[in-house]
Formats: sequence, C-alpha cells, structure tokens
Amino acid sequence: MSSDAANPHAPDSPRSSQSPPPAGMQGDLELELLGVATALYNLGTTVINDSTKERDKPKQVGARANDVVRQLATIDDMSQGIRGMVPLQVLADIDNARNPMQLTKERLERAATENQFMNGKIAAIESYRKLLNEALAKNFPETIDYLDPRPEHATDL
Repeated sequence: MSSDAANPHAPDSPRSSQSPPPAGMQGDLELELLGVATALYNLGTTVINDSTKERDKPKQVGARANDVVRQLATIDDMSQGIRGMVPLQVLADIDNARNPMQLTKERLERAATENQFMNGKIAAIESYRKLLNEALAKNFPETIDYLDPRPEHATDL
C-alpha cells in the first residue's frame, strides 16, 4: 500500500495525518469536510463502475448522491454556529481551481519583493540626502547648523 493511501490529507495540507483535528467546532467542521470529500469520491467511483455494468441491474448512484447531499446539509447546519469570514477572493480562486496555499505563497513573495524594492528606494534617498548635505555644507558653510546628517533626525524631513 502506498504512503498516499495512508495519508487522507492533500499533499499540501497544513496538517500532517498524525495530528488530530482542532478541538471544537472547527475540528468537527474539518471532519465533516473530509466526509464530503470521501462521499464525492465514492459517488465518482460509483458512477464509473455503474456506467460499465449491465444496464438492467440496479444502480447505486442515487444512494451515493443522497450521501453527498446529507453531508452538505450537515455542513450547512454547522455553518450557522461559525462566525469566521472567508474573503470572497479566496472563494473565487477556489472556484477557478487555484490552490489557496499557492496563492498565499505567491502573495507573500510579492510582498517581500515589493518590500525589498522600497528598502532600496529608501537607501537611495538616504544616500542622496547625505551627499546633498555634504555638498551644501561644503559650498554654503552658513547652512551647517540647519543640516543634520545624524540618522535619528532623518525622519524630520
């Protein structure tokens, strides 16, 4: 048996299969969502199996579809007790088959890149300010009292 069969969570799941679900409503909801995933998988395999069998035998697709509907109804009932909000963009990304974990990673990388870019701009401005103050002090000695190259006064611009 492969290790994937022993791990019921997706490969990019934030929790390993060894850790228990969180306590309380969140843990219960997670278990119900896992149940929905299982019910959907069972429905899919039943559809495939039933489509390849003889046409005159009874089909189990209806029962499997009812299992999925029951699971979804349970989750809907549980949602009444949860006050957490999911950003609409996250739901749209899931609908478009984009992994929320990957989106989070991409956004964090973009924020880090923009942060580095801004830090570079700040360093360039501080360097320019230092050079400008030195040139002003050299060419206009009477302005030395107004020029303060100390870093603690750099925010007083």
